[in-house]
Amino acid sequence: MGIRLVATVTAASLLALTTAGVASAGTETASVDRKVVQQAMDQLTSSGGALGLQARVTDGRQRFTARSGKAELDSDKPVPLDGRFRVGSITKTFVSTVLLQLAGEGKVDLDAPVDRYLPGLIDKQITVRQVLQHTSGLYNYTSALPLDPAEFEKIRYKHWDPKELLAISTSKPLDFAPGTKWSYSNTNYIVAGLLVEKLTGRPYERAVEQRILKPLHLNDTEVPGDSVNIKGPHAHGYWAVNGKPSDITRINPSVAWAAGEMVSTTKDLDTFIVALTSGKLLKPAQQKELDKTTEVSPNYGLGLAVLTMPCGTKVVGHGGGIPGYSTELLTTPDNKKRLEMSATSAPVPGDPGQAYNALLNEVFC
Repeated sequence: MGIRLVATVTAASLLALTTAGVASAGTETASVDRKVVQQAMDQLTSSGGALGLQARVTDGRQRFTARSGKAELDSDKPVPLDGRFRVGSITKTFVSTVLLQLAGEGKVDLDAPVDRYLPGLIDKQITVRQVLQHTSGLYNYTSALPLDPAEFEKIRYKHWDPKELLAISTSKPLDFAPGTKWSYSNTNYIVAGLLVEKLTGRPYERAVEQRILKPLHLNDTEVPGDSVNIKGPHAHGYWAVNGKPSDITRINPSVAWAAGEMVSTTKDLDTFIVALTSGKLLKPAQQKELDKTTEVSPNYGLGLAVLTMPCGTKVVGHGGGIPGYSTELLTTPDNKKRLEMSATSAPVPGDPGQAYNALLNEVFC
């Protein structure tokens, strides 16, 4: 998903932000300066469009959490240091992991057409790999949803069936021939969720829970379904409706489904990304597929963005955006440097670019 705030740091906008304005440096770096991290976060909450911000930083020498701004608009209550939040498109990495596990079990061929498993669902040329890598050409269904807050208010509590979301996309022609371009489309992971359900014979959320959440003891992470609330401590996100601030924290996340509905914490996301990138969740063959890029998709593997910072540091991870929340999950391949971050939106948007780049520069460069 991707609806404003901090330029809505989805995988696509992350590519743009990390390839401009980050200082060049050597790959050998000193310990992260917490003061610089805090200054960048404070800038994001003062002029970057974020009301509140929480982050978890690891640099191999130290681990710390930091926060800035406030949890609610008309309160001085601070953002919880390990509060829960909507992770948006980071959900995709969980779903891709499940499909890669199924590939390792011989239950799905990544290069087979989706039509083999779900006949008639989408164009017969599109493969499982193309869905996971955003090279399918499927129209992004969220582009047809109302992005104006006043219009979105009319559907914020609506239940969406995944095939209803898919139908928005398939009612339009493919954007390009499958496998010829990369273009970020939430529709791909609606298809991925339906594939998980077909291959496992259970709701995709049960597969995520049984295969990832329970084994890793991610007790503060959930797939909420139609639940409009965020359980436990959390900061609130806002936007302006007809010029007045409106709390957009409570929504029915089925509008994002397997493309972006999950709720988590920075601690749980840190546990997940370390387990995933260190090979604890996938067999060796599928581990190689996870961050494999191509000429067509040079910065995106199968559910992971793969980036080289201007300073030379390679990072993998994913970003996410959903009304009220913008998230980031990034790590170096060796897990020595990691950043998990959640920003809640202020009713007045801002310019996050300089502060966001300063934050990435300090953590990874």
